[in-house]
Amino acid sequence: MPAKHVIKPFIADTYYHLYNRGVEKRTIFQDDKDYAVLLSYLKTYLTPKDENKLQAILTSPTSSSKEKSDAVKLLRLNNFHDTIKLCAYCLVPNHFHFLIKQTDATAIDRFMNSLWTRYTMYFNKVHKRIGPLCQSLYKAVPIKTNEQLLYITRYIHRNPVSILRYKKSASKGSSLRSWMWSSYPEYLGIRKTEWVKPEDVLLQFGKTKQNTYQSFVEDIDENENSEICLSSLDLEP
Repeated sequence: MPAKHVIKPFIADTYYHLYNRGVEKRTIFQDDKDYAVLLSYLKTYLTPKDENKLQAILTSPTSSSKEKSDAVKLLRLNNFHDTIKLCAYCLVPNHFHFLIKQTDATAIDRFMNSLWTRYTMYFNKVHKRIGPLCQSLYKAVPIKTNEQLLYITRYIHRNPVSILRYKKSASKGSSLRSWMWSSYPEYLGIRKTEWVKPEDVLLQFGKTKQNTYQSFVEDIDENENSEICLSSLDLEP
């Protein structure tokens, strides 16, 4: 029997919570460079591709061979800026979470295929391993209500709590903001990233969006957060 949420009848103009973890629960981000590489791939796939500029590099007699080679690679890469909206994300050592809205019914599958094939090739080369990096296919849960949309962002942004506690950091407050590898800083206005789109959620928090959203995420009972998300979204614990 297929694992829960692996078979995905994707629908256009729908939000999805995507998540997966390393095969055998292994670490898939071993250091800061690994996190940064995955984010650089997200940036490449989700930022509009300036094809005119890239073509100009190829035809310019002053372009170096490396510049031309890089331009060719970028021209060949898939681009999803007009079909995928990344609303929230969190990367932790052995798993990841994305909240994505797609405008095309096939966009998520193509996007995840491109992203994780590329990252797995990078990871295996750098860390001298072979084989799949993640456990089976990624999981995908459609977001059916506005309440689920709000709560899943809280669930995603609170993922580093146990890691921060292990590092003897406080489990609430500024510690969550210190986790570099999530979209929480974008939600608080601490960081601006072109390819992260928190507006759909923040618009629901009134004029003091960031402060209200911060309270929504940080001023809760941890068990409440887990119970709401696991039950309403049917997530696997």
